[in-house]
Amino acid sequence: MLDQHWFSKINRPSRYLGGEVNCVRKDPVQTEVSIALAFPDVYEVGMSHLGLKILYHILNGQPWLAAERVFAPWVDLESELRSRKIPLASLESHKPLSNFDIVGFSLQHELCYTNVLNMLGLSGIPVLASERDDATPLIIAGGPACFNPEPVADFFDVMVVGDGEAAALEICRTVREANKRKTKSKKELLSQLYHIKGVYVPSYFSVHYNLDGTVHKVEPLRRDYQCVEKAILPDIDDFPYPDRQLVPFAEVVHDRLAVEIARGCTRGCRFCQAGMIYRPVRERSPESILRKVESGLNLTGYEELSLLSLSTGDYSCIESLLKVLMDTQSKEKVAVSLPSLRMDSLSPILIEQVKRVRKTGFTLAPEAGNDRMRRIINKGLTQEEILETARSIYGAGWNLIKLYFMIGLPLEEERDLEDIVGLSRKIMRFAGKNGRRAKLNVSISTFVTKSHTPFMWEPQIPLEESHRRINLIREALKSGNVRVKWNQPELSWLEGVFSRGDRRLSRVLMEARRLGAEYDAWTEHFRMGTWEEAFRCAGLDPGFYLYRKRSFDEILPWDHIHSGVTKDYFKRERQRAQTEKTTPDCREKCLECGVCDHKTVDPVLFRDGDLPHDPENLSLKTAPERSSKHYITFTKTGHARYLGHLELVRTFIRAFRRAGLNLVYSKGFHPMPKISFACALPVGTESMQETADIEIVGTPGISFRESLNLQLPSGITVTSVEEVPFDKKKERLKESHFLVSVRNGVKLQDDCLETFLKSEYFPVVKINKKGEHEINIRSLVKSMSLVSPNRIRLIIQHTSGPQAKPAEIVRGVFSLDDVSLSGMEILKTNQVLG
Repeated sequence: MLDQHWFSKINRPSRYLGGEVNCVRKDPVQTEVSIALAFPDVYEVGMSHLGLKILYHILNGQPWLAAERVFAPWVDLESELRSRKIPLASLESHKPLSNFDIVGFSLQHELCYTNVLNMLGLSGIPVLASERDDATPLIIAGGPACFNPEPVADFFDVMVVGDGEAAALEICRTVREANKRKTKSKKELLSQLYHIKGVYVPSYFSVHYNLDGTVHKVEPLRRDYQCVEKAILPDIDDFPYPDRQLVPFAEVVHDRLAVEIARGCTRGCRFCQAGMIYRPVRERSPESILRKVESGLNLTGYEELSLLSLSTGDYSCIESLLKVLMDTQSKEKVAVSLPSLRMDSLSPILIEQVKRVRKTGFTLAPEAGNDRMRRIINKGLTQEEILETARSIYGAGWNLIKLYFMIGLPLEEERDLEDIVGLSRKIMRFAGKNGRRAKLNVSISTFVTKSHTPFMWEPQIPLEESHRRINLIREALKSGNVRVKWNQPELSWLEGVFSRGDRRLSRVLMEARRLGAEYDAWTEHFRMGTWEEAFRCAGLDPGFYLYRKRSFDEILPWDHIHSGVTKDYFKRERQRAQTEKTTPDCREKCLECGVCDHKTVDPVLFRDGDLPHDPENLSLKTAPERSSKHYITFTKTGHARYLGHLELVRTFIRAFRRAGLNLVYSKGFHPMPKISFACALPVGTESMQETADIEIVGTPGISFRESLNLQLPSGITVTSVEEVPFDKKKERLKESHFLVSVRNGVKLQDDCLETFLKSEYFPVVKINKKGEHEINIRSLVKSMSLVSPNRIRLIIQHTSGPQAKPAEIVRGVFSLDDVSLSGMEILKTNQVLG
């Protein structure tokens, strides 16, 4: 696909290249089982997900097993795949999904379901499990959405509930044994898989409904398989953690080294499904974290580190851990981020450490506007604590605070909305009035009721009411340096339907996909009318799933899926919410929620202790003062031509880090590495000669070029390195020489070229973000000649005015259309500096 002429017009082609740093490619002859890890969203989203990286590392750690990746193609590539009848394939081996033993989908939220159906359709795999034969792959799923698997149960052979590390590996082992026995029967394979803890086989349960649409019973079809207990890792340090994390070429949503410092949360917020289903809290040891940080940074070259958990500030020894990391990584110009900090975990020491990182914005989540509502949802924060935290953050130098609120929480009243406005205004007073930019972002989302929470019996507020409440807050906060953002209520409407839905919703999903629904989590692609039509076609009322208050006696669609937290505990918590009673943090006292058996499963905590400030095992040393300047020349050919300029810059910076070559950084608030490229090559253009100026700490040895080339991807090769004196004036790019070839039977006309060369002014209209504007391309062309009827030699001279790409010049001169351009190949052969 990457070598087809049409691929050059695909948006962000680096999404589809594969071959990233630390990517694993295995010999199919040596592989007994193959699994495609399928993420039903674009590459940039999927490659930000830590769970995918963990499974990729663990599964590929087995010599007999090959785990590869596939992501949902963006709409432009999807269109090409369909029209050309090209099946969806993996990044590593480009093998079609239908040829894998297992295809495993990651279900992170309910709005990705149509993408799952689309990816199966693009692979030529029937979407319904009942219509797949023994020759098709085993289709499995995992992720938090599997805690209510019923809306998509008809599409999967197997679903994993809970921690996926052990269960995924055990599923692959079972498939391996079946392959050895030459077992082709999927029915026989399922009879082996259901014994694995956390594995749900939907076909082993039959659902019956009452006349009013509620569930009458979920009938187990096997006597020894009455329910599904979630898979749980008692100690997250027991499984290998990926230090060789994949380093994407494309800029992804979370483009940094991620280290999970804890799993689970002890706070017990009643609206939060993650806090319930990931119990108990299991912390990673601080020594383990330090080792993983050092190894991970060395092997990836990342310049940012993220400490991940549901509540990073609650990690038992976060203060001493963060101090060690800040002390060591600041010398290496590595930023440390803590993306999940609760306000009541922000001690003065923690703020002091966090402020050493770039102060771009600080996120706080009060969730509600007053103490009453926070008692109802068990968010243990007072108004005074919130205001004092905001005052401290602005006082410590941050210019922007982001506040997150929910509307539509149970027992919410009109005055609670007014209190969201009031709290925002009070916080804004601490920000000062300097500057015109917003200093407070207020983000509002509609509360979506989830399974396995104390609020799972409650109705969701109607769509029209969501709009009204959001608009009330928007209007009230119009003035001042406050920016109000909100999640589209229609997305919350759809999420709410599926979060507590039943198996009948599979009909709605299939209808919606037939009508063109995909990328429903993306505002620009969501179509409310499509979904309304899908519900009509399926004969189901979305209001039945959204606006009904359930009784405690009602059988819920997910009652046979056990998260570990008992239904009785959820009932008690709901009753405490109605009386505005809070429940304490279970770190202090066991609340008997049902998760811990106090034998193998218990909270894992590392109480605060003194960590060494400069551990001997960390090879992070203060950089020497002396530096040297170098001029490097490199090629950019093959699939590397699809890297954009910023992607190329990141590739080099991280290659230098992995090679142990320390770049010199600028001074100031946002230090940047001193690396400067002579030009930005257009995406899709190959080059035999590109140059860059760099400054390096110290004087690298004779193996500088070889060390760097070992860390660069295929197609990018440093051909020469020259040390230059600091006082040498930087040379400017004067000329670029190109060889341009066209395909598709296009013949370039001599008379067109002659007309162009004789002209003094040859206008071409360029379109960019600012609109259309006309430029004279004749003044940019030093020489242009036909080598053959479909090949041109072109020399562009670079001036201070508007520039044009080689493709734009050739198109203008020969009046080529889009079809002719799609087969164009451009090679930069030389450049002249002066």
